[in-house]
Amino acid sequence: MLALALSAAGPAAADLLHDAQERFRALEGYRVTLRSLAADGQRQIIACAYRKPGWIRLDFVEPHNGAVLVYDPTARRAHLWPFGAGHFPVLNLAPDNPLIRSAGGHSVDRSDVGSLLARLVELRARGGAGAPVDAELAGRPARLVEITGAGNAHVDGVHRYRVWFEQGTLFPLEVQSYDVALDVIETVDMSDAELDPAFPERFFTP
Repeated sequence: MLALALSAAGPAAADLLHDAQERFRALEGYRVTLRSLAADGQRQIIACAYRKPGWIRLDFVEPHNGAVLVYDPTARRAHLWPFGAGHFPVLNLAPDNPLIRSAGGHSVDRSDVGSLLARLVELRARGGAGAPVDAELAGRPARLVEITGAGNAHVDGVHRYRVWFEQGTLFPLEVQSYDVALDVIETVDMSDAELDPAFPERFFTP
């Protein structure tokens, strides 16, 4: 594992995170395949789509193949099609309903990249960050940043993040999270991200 020097101030990392947030706010939306691997070996593959002001659509590939979950930010409700969009039943749920919370405890309304960036900023404020270093991921130039809470500080159970940002867009390509014992919690690959795609009509209201 690449060791990064930890700086309490971390100005370069702070600038990168700030710039990444600004780039995200400038986006109208994105589409990405989330490929996650948890410490217990559990794998997930989810096609994720986001559109301002906070619409989120998750199409499950593994597990629960075919299930579709859509978060409506105007109503602040989540709609679940267990057998695919267009098939009954349709469950109308609160976004923090245990039925649709992730294994890490995240609710669907906080599953977008903007929420991830906010957690990174919060953890850096509770500890520090190493200076970004040049790296490569999926054949693309990247900037690797390591953010660690001071002492046993954590955000939503995560004590350390290692994040690869695409150099040009500052969109996260891969995220590794660690607990206070520095054991891996989860690795999430987002390297096929498409920014500002054209979504079909009613894509978020199937």
